[in-house]
Amino acid sequence: MDDKWTKITHCLLEKNHIRIPIQKRFFLYFVEDDETNIQKEKIIDVITSSGFLKDDPRLSVFRQRLKTLVKSKQINYEEFSYCIDNHISILKKIFQKDIIIPDFKGFCEKIKDIYEQTKIKEGGSVADYIPQLKQQDPTKYGISICTIDGQRFNIGDTKYKYSIQSCCKTINYGIALEEHNPEYVHTFVGREPSGQSFNEITLNKEGKPHNPLINAGAIMTTSLIQKEKTHSERYDHIMNVWKDLSGGIGEVGFNNSVFLSEKNTADRNFAIAYFMKETNSTKTIGFPENTNLHQTLDLYFQCCSIELNTETMAIVAGTLANGGINPLTGKRIFQEETVKQMLSMMLMCGMYDYSGEFAFKIGIPAKSGVAGAIMLVIPNVMGIVTFSPRLDEIGNSYKGIEFCKLLGQTFNFHIFDSFQSETKINPLVSRYQNNTINKQTELYEACKHNDLEYVKILFQRGVDFNVTDYDKRTPLHVAVCETHIELVKYLLQVVKVNKHIQDRWGHTPKDEANNNQKLLELFQ
Repeated sequence: MDDKWTKITHCLLEKNHIRIPIQKRFFLYFVEDDETNIQKEKIIDVITSSGFLKDDPRLSVFRQRLKTLVKSKQINYEEFSYCIDNHISILKKIFQKDIIIPDFKGFCEKIKDIYEQTKIKEGGSVADYIPQLKQQDPTKYGISICTIDGQRFNIGDTKYKYSIQSCCKTINYGIALEEHNPEYVHTFVGREPSGQSFNEITLNKEGKPHNPLINAGAIMTTSLIQKEKTHSERYDHIMNVWKDLSGGIGEVGFNNSVFLSEKNTADRNFAIAYFMKETNSTKTIGFPENTNLHQTLDLYFQCCSIELNTETMAIVAGTLANGGINPLTGKRIFQEETVKQMLSMMLMCGMYDYSGEFAFKIGIPAKSGVAGAIMLVIPNVMGIVTFSPRLDEIGNSYKGIEFCKLLGQTFNFHIFDSFQSETKINPLVSRYQNNTINKQTELYEACKHNDLEYVKILFQRGVDFNVTDYDKRTPLHVAVCETHIELVKYLLQVVKVNKHIQDRWGHTPKDEANNNQKLLELFQ
């Protein structure tokens, strides 16, 4: 489709019709023999094959409008324009293949191949030290992907729900970092691999847990979360963070049976907690003052018992890959600095006693859980989640590790891989969205076409809304000229742009209102 887009653009340039509305260029995209109508299914196929699924909230209005046009399998230009109104920015990315994985269909074919190769592998056994985990179906195997553009792919048992177990440790660490500064958090927990088992009863030479991703460190970081609030308020806060991370796709649930089972077999975790509490009486290190040990342990077990599927968890991973901004909602959940520290810890300590080997061979930040999940985060690219309950002798998913090995051999996703590698596939492109100047160009285009949802996303990403173009006009100038009432209201009341900037003719945005009473009232 990107080749066709180029041909259309060149044709319009030659005919001096480059100012033709972008809606018309989109329409021409899909024209075949009949130049007055296009196939609805073809539009859906292009969008879906690019990885934008039916439940993507950014295209919900578009899909609803398209669905209402049920009279025919074809639509004309007016109907097409009605459907894509307010979705120009994201549809332009899709149609021009201006997305992080441009050949998403080809990429998914490679993932399917890896899935089929690893599906037949046999090895490992289901965790049995927590009785409820032993009851999982050992044959389940699923893989889900979510890129930083919200392109998604699912294969296998991706709707099967499981408890996240140790995958919660990364998120709890991030929540603690957001609530406190890193220096405070690391007063209580270290940053180094322990070199010992994840549930070892040991502390570093300073009397701290070695890092936040072993049991001792995870219990400690849990104690830091909303520590002045009630137990129920702390639990609700953590669940709300998970819901924000998943963008409302799928259900973030809780498995009470797993919680009770885990709590009743938690002698070692209680021993670890009391061992850390004992240091309070001998050193300056230990739990924060007034920590309720049993409530902290209960909250930690509850976090381990959060339940979801790979489709939902992949969006969580995609949010971390996107620097803490949810790809589907545009909402910032974690600050960039927080995510950097979370991913650094995952790279060093996320895979139990296999962490060093995993970092060396695969080179992707990852966190595993004993229920069978592995959450991988490829920074600035995508999140990937695998699930298979059978674990190897270290405690990582057997099939999940096999998948990661083949993924690393196929694509240049290792943190130190060269993009010019001749032995691995590079599915990425250099995207203009990463350039600050072109983000501002996107802002102008979104304001011109009344794409309020994308304007909100750009605001979340910190784009400068007071920027001026070659005529010294701001995005507010453009929105006012196009009479986009709700967009102007958003820019003035939410973004709080500077409404006094003058263009090169000395006109402020208010001057462009042309006596439109509704617009003028917004400037009062």
